[in-house]
Amino acid sequence: MSKRIDQFRSILKEKEIDGILLQKPENRFYASGFTGTTGYVLITNKEAIFITDFRYTQQAMTQCIGYTVVENSKTKPLSSIIKEYDVASIGFEDDFATYCQYMELKEKLENVEFIPLKGAITKLRAIKSSDELQMIEKAAAIGDLAFQHIQAYIKAGVRELDIALELEHFMKKQGASKLSFDSIVASGNRSSLPHGVASEKLIEEGDFVTLDFGCVYKGYCSDMTRTVVVGKTSEKQKEIYNIVLEAQKMALEAVKPGITGKDLDDIARNYITEKGYGQYFGHGLGHGVGLEIHELPHVNSIGEAAMEAGMVITDEPGIYIPDFGGVRIEDLVAVTETGYKVLSKSTKELIEL
Repeated sequence: MSKRIDQFRSILKEKEIDGILLQKPENRFYASGFTGTTGYVLITNKEAIFITDFRYTQQAMTQCIGYTVVENSKTKPLSSIIKEYDVASIGFEDDFATYCQYMELKEKLENVEFIPLKGAITKLRAIKSSDELQMIEKAAAIGDLAFQHIQAYIKAGVRELDIALELEHFMKKQGASKLSFDSIVASGNRSSLPHGVASEKLIEEGDFVTLDFGCVYKGYCSDMTRTVVVGKTSEKQKEIYNIVLEAQKMALEAVKPGITGKDLDDIARNYITEKGYGQYFGHGLGHGVGLEIHELPHVNSIGEAAMEAGMVITDEPGIYIPDFGGVRIEDLVAVTETGYKVLSKSTKELIEL
């Protein structure tokens, strides 16, 4: 954990501030290893302090290696603890702290200047260590097992909700702590809904069924989408599926350090547009994945930053036609020194069930 603390201290130097205060769960975990629900990280040039209440002090002492654990209470609130460390300026999570929290601290710490971190921690988290990559790869492996398992359950007459429940049950039995997000199971005409969370709808013969799901393993997320057909595929379904698959592969093969998220988005989008379906691909190509299911880097039209080795992204083009259906194919991809590594191992060839 000392290496992580040093990374945060580099932000102190860069922003010319005396301390950093973290409370966002993902940032707090990243900085300290703490898995509880309540606590603050305060890092200065000389001290690393973990602040929590009575319920979590023992846990923090075990998990927060390299930190001094301090208990806060009604008689010794957060503001009084911060005063003890004599900081004149503190970087805070302006993208997470509420206005009420900000004003309360500002009023009680009149002589402390609060400096917005402007996403500096999120940028730091975008490059994954080898340990982090292992956790994400394990989460992806659980997803692959779940996709293999769920195919036996997908048939006409089954509710989308029951498919989603079975996915969750199976992934948790494989070691996942929770879902990365509410599983998307969208069949038939509903498959044209990019975020069609599982409903009461019964799957019917001839339906596209889009499954977008993921799990959390030791804090880290996975994300994968596959689209299958129940019964025999129509020519129109084959056409749409193959266009999405080709666009997905083209973008994937371009992943490497130096390319931008916008470049990758353009590759897939231009191909789908050339095939006449550009108006039906309305979302970005992908997003970064890590402790959060959506984080840096951007893999869309605003993704101007160059990819770097250690980043983990999704590649998920789609075509969604109202009153017909839709297809999305998504891989979880790690950027490597020489190119990429696909973490989602499930086949992308069209499956008829």
